[in-house]
Amino acid sequence: MANERKTEAIVRSHFDKYKLSIEVEEQISDNFKINKLLKTASKKATGKGFPEFIISYKETSDLIIVIECKHDISKHESLHHDKYDKYAVDGALLYATYLSKDFDVIAIAVSGDSHKNLKISHYLHLKNEKKAVEIFGNILLTPEDYLNGYLKSPDKFRQDYNALLEFTKKLNEKLHTYKILESQRSLLISCILISLENEGFKRSYQSHKIPKNLANLLVNTVSNELESANILGKKLENLNIQFGFIKTDTSLSTKANVLKELIDEIDANINQFIKTHEYFDVLGQLYIEFLRYANSDKGLGIVLTPPHITDFFAELAQVNKNSIAFDNCTGTGGFLISAMKKMIEDAKGDEQKIKQIKSTQLIGIEYQAHIFALAVSNMYIHQDGKTNIINGSCFDDEIIEQVKDRSPTVGFLNPPYKADKKTDTDELEFILNNLECLITGGTCIAIVPMQSALSQSGKVYELKKKLLEKHTLEAVLSMPNELFSNSNVAVVSCIMIFTAHKPHSEYKETYFGYYKDDGFVKRKSLGRIDAYGRWDSVKKHWLATYLNRKSEAGLSANKVVSANDEWCAEAYMDTDFSKISEDDFIKEIKKYVAFNILN
Repeated sequence: MANERKTEAIVRSHFDKYKLSIEVEEQISDNFKINKLLKTASKKATGKGFPEFIISYKETSDLIIVIECKHDISKHESLHHDKYDKYAVDGALLYATYLSKDFDVIAIAVSGDSHKNLKISHYLHLKNEKKAVEIFGNILLTPEDYLNGYLKSPDKFRQDYNALLEFTKKLNEKLHTYKILESQRSLLISCILISLENEGFKRSYQSHKIPKNLANLLVNTVSNELESANILGKKLENLNIQFGFIKTDTSLSTKANVLKELIDEIDANINQFIKTHEYFDVLGQLYIEFLRYANSDKGLGIVLTPPHITDFFAELAQVNKNSIAFDNCTGTGGFLISAMKKMIEDAKGDEQKIKQIKSTQLIGIEYQAHIFALAVSNMYIHQDGKTNIINGSCFDDEIIEQVKDRSPTVGFLNPPYKADKKTDTDELEFILNNLECLITGGTCIAIVPMQSALSQSGKVYELKKKLLEKHTLEAVLSMPNELFSNSNVAVVSCIMIFTAHKPHSEYKETYFGYYKDDGFVKRKSLGRIDAYGRWDSVKKHWLATYLNRKSEAGLSANKVVSANDEWCAEAYMDTDFSKISEDDFIKEIKKYVAFNILN
């Protein structure tokens, strides 16, 4: 036991340097809630638990750190983590299990009696989760690094994202009762988020007793903020028109406390999420949720890309700090935000480069005025890039030249999906438009209905020929069937990847990926989510297979194709029979029988 004091002294010495920001307690805590949770957490199952250290943050009440020490490295952890009194990891995880009923917990196990032979393990056990997950490495970090790592961890993001979806659902229902139109709900939220960036507004909005005055202040604050960000002329005039309904809406401008309470809730739930999880298309997700009530925009073919797929695009394109990203069907700006995130990561803290990325290396075009307003708002909330969003048609010659002048290197798009095959612009025409604007050798990535890849006659066939005459088809990836279920759209899609202005060689092998299982599952109240945390590993496998052009049975194949062929993995890949069981066979037979009965 005496040697264990040496381990404790090392830990104590490390954290004592940070007592301005944290509270370090040993064995017991002054926090009633913590003591109550540890009341039955004994490592020997005999009563109360006494961790070596309990650390809480003075500014963050949701997270605590619990530390268990052992002097002997051989007592670091057992095979099954079930010998709580004998091993450091086992004990720390036990305490985390109890404490996670009310807190997010970082459990730290420290073994060894000197700095030279110290062994350290970290686990994150989120509130109300069943299991802890490993996090960080084999060294003690600063409290700030622990806090940042916790806030940015995939598991914390998943928890916060699910909470955001729950809040969005309730918010949508509330806005519905206030009779605020579905098409205006995202505009209202974006207006509030921009205003909350203004410190004067944030300090004073609570003091306004007359609803109309607050509504006017809200819209005027946004106009001033956008003007200060160099959004001027017709662009600003358009945005002022889009936000103007707030001044006259009956619920917002005449009913006491309605707008004030909305601002409070949005600040606490949405604004806090944005501050924690930068470069996430929150407004896009809100728009998807609000569209569940509306039918008007679906007729325009709007299908918003899920955020994990916009991030996947940026990685497929291997976006870096020198990329110039272009989206000719910008929507709410999801692709540009994902590209910005990747580019800023690659800038590695170079503030001058980051400023350049935000101000000159993100270009977007959006045709619809109300969605253009959302895109500009979204880019503003994510700190710039908004001055390069153009309101107009991507097929306008003047706009095309304006984009070409900026020499975009990477193009992303999810074009409007045509409702009328005779009159609507085809999805492949939007791809040709995007490619036209890119530099030679640039990469264009688009997500389109699978039928665009399968057509072997008519207009789509002619467009496929035109694409191959001018550009190289690098890959086609078949996407999950229910990818767009959150938008209430049942379209089977694929991702097409092209290299710009290099004609497709007749000897070129195109990569085809059967990327149908992204790990997401449907949940009644939350939609399609990464409930089991599988996406990260799935994405890594998909990327590795694509970037190395690996042929893998059941997943991918490489094939020489022309416009006459079907562009999909299903037509070319080998079946992985090792993954087919008797149960699969029975299930398919039942499906076949059911089909025959129903038809």
